[in-house]
Amino acid sequence: MVRLFAILFIAAMILAFQDAPYAGQQHRSIKSLSGEQIKGYLNGKGMGLAKAAELNHYPGPRHVLDLADKLGLSKDQIAQSEKLFQDMKTEAIAAGKQIIHAEKALDSLFANNVVTPETLEAQLQRIGRLKAKLRYVHLKYHLTQKALLTPEQIKLYDQLRGYGKDGHHHGMHHHGGH
Repeated sequence: MVRLFAILFIAAMILAFQDAPYAGQQHRSIKSLSGEQIKGYLNGKGMGLAKAAELNHYPGPRHVLDLADKLGLSKDQIAQSEKLFQDMKTEAIAAGKQIIHAEKALDSLFANNVVTPETLEAQLQRIGRLKAKLRYVHLKYHLTQKALLTPEQIKLYDQLRGYGKDGHHHGMHHHGGH
């Protein structure tokens, strides 16, 4: 009987949680951002923003550096890729901080019960521009990185990252981002 009660209780909790998918998130400092998202913005992570480039033969600086030996990069290519990565990270962190600030301001409008259709639209437009800026940062460095590599290195990169024509993964982990 106790076992049946426990099973029913767990089932009830699962159903209740499904009806409240945001339960617990009301305690976040910025309701619309998870801790992982905030950490990603503060660390300049790609967070999948450059998939259009990455999956269309435009390698990212971070992964090119990770694969430098296997790609046979020259010292000059390594030095240029390191600079690209550092510049990208610096720009991405600055843009990420702006997004966090803008999301916090949006949250504050609601938390302080001062949101209006006008302030809402203005803040959402600002957040949209900032997110587009961050995505541009990541994509433009993929564009620049591709120009530093030979067609053979790009083909090998795609294979090593698991994007080869055969679709097989060749020993590298894929975690999105840069």
